[in-house]
Amino acid sequence: MQDAPARNDGGTPLFSIIIPLEYHRGQWEQSWLGWTSQTADKSLYEIILVVPPDFKTREELEALAADKARIEFTESEHDIGLCAFGATKARGRHLFFTESHCWPEPNVIELCIRAIEAHPDWAGFSCHSVPICHNRLSVAEAAMYQADIEFGMKQHPWRKVLDQCFVTRRDVYWECGGLREELGHFAEWVLAAAYHARGYAIGYLEEARFHHYYIGEIGELKTFTLDFVQGEIRYLGEARRDPGSELLDVPVEWSERDKRDASLARHALNALLRYSLAGRGWKRPDEKLRAFRRWVAPALLGDLPARVSARLAALGARAVLSLLTIVGASNAIERWLRRYIASLIRLQRLDCIHRLRQVPIPTAGPLGEHVIAQVGFHEMEVSAGRTFRWSEPQAALRISGRPGRNTVCIRSPALRASLERIGAYFYLDGARVDPAAIVIGRDSYTLELDLPSSGTAILAWICPPFSGSGDARHLGLAVMSIDLERKREPGDANPFPAAVATG
Repeated sequence: MQDAPARNDGGTPLFSIIIPLEYHRGQWEQSWLGWTSQTADKSLYEIILVVPPDFKTREELEALAADKARIEFTESEHDIGLCAFGATKARGRHLFFTESHCWPEPNVIELCIRAIEAHPDWAGFSCHSVPICHNRLSVAEAAMYQADIEFGMKQHPWRKVLDQCFVTRRDVYWECGGLREELGHFAEWVLAAAYHARGYAIGYLEEARFHHYYIGEIGELKTFTLDFVQGEIRYLGEARRDPGSELLDVPVEWSERDKRDASLARHALNALLRYSLAGRGWKRPDEKLRAFRRWVAPALLGDLPARVSARLAALGARAVLSLLTIVGASNAIERWLRRYIASLIRLQRLDCIHRLRQVPIPTAGPLGEHVIAQVGFHEMEVSAGRTFRWSEPQAALRISGRPGRNTVCIRSPALRASLERIGAYFYLDGARVDPAAIVIGRDSYTLELDLPSSGTAILAWICPPFSGSGDARHLGLAVMSIDLERKREPGDANPFPAAVATG
């Protein structure tokens, strides 16, 4: 960072203060007063007020701001979108993001100038958030979020972007992708991860203090967590490989989403039914019963049991929390607020994934880029120098490619017996794959399949169960990779390239 001048020479301001006027919680005038009371020379910074379409006191705002701020109007209705829009209008060398229910102490700009001079290695920094509380729930809310902020600022290796009070070099902000409105407040985490992945340091300026107003309303808490979770699930659904994406934790609700995919489970059950009706033998009757029990519930109910359970947990925690805010002790309110938020986040994740499943977004899974969902697989393991996943005796996966004739190669080391002896049956979209279209090699199955016009289909298989020595699991095929290649047809100029998958 360059040294900051004590005064501006009339050129580019040092800071662009970006204040989004959504979610102001009735505090925007207090915020305005905090910024117009700064002890630093006014020529060093510009104030940009970004106004959403539903802001109700525009005339009062324009009269109050007069020539002391630039007012920018936009159709965006979200704080993050307003901040992102304000950044496009900023002239300062540093962007200063804040919220309209926050206000700075009078020396904040001066302290930021000193920090820029003292820490040239910082590409940005967040300031210190001081909670303002007005009811019992807001006290508990502040305690919960302040603990998270403290952890991020002082212990977490990279989660240091705090939109209440975040200063950044403008060039680095744009290089790292900026704030993405469609991700809601999850955009803060994505941006922080991008800075870290690119080697940019974000500091913490604890002496620069901002007062943050906590509203203390259960409904607002629910809205905020939903905003964050929707952005999180949307980002995961994009399956982007931007710098920093690997740093973001994947919640268990997302990593296990395929286990609750009713469509995949129905195809596994279909394979089981057709296999049984064809009179295929089972070593023991209890194995057949176990297989039906395994697939009937997920095939019929999908993620409904998990969502109902999560909803009941969230409703119960909210009921207790609501009662405690009237008659409970402060420590009990804090404890149940955390429990409510945790149960609410789980419910909202499951609901978001359920909605996303209605309009599937291709997301490559661990079996390869053309396998976008799978069910009936155990965790990755290594044996005899091979990395693979055991399937269950019944498994199903959603594959995506170009419509028409494709060659699907399932690399499967013969760990239990030769592939010929295993006796696996394959089904595409519920219909058995003709044995004549299957070539069984020493360590692979090669299937000639016709994908529908959508390019997406469900491939399922079934084979007799196998139990390894000292292994209680019921196993099917060992799968190293699944490769998909469009078969060249007469007149094809660009055949579909082979996708090499790793197990």
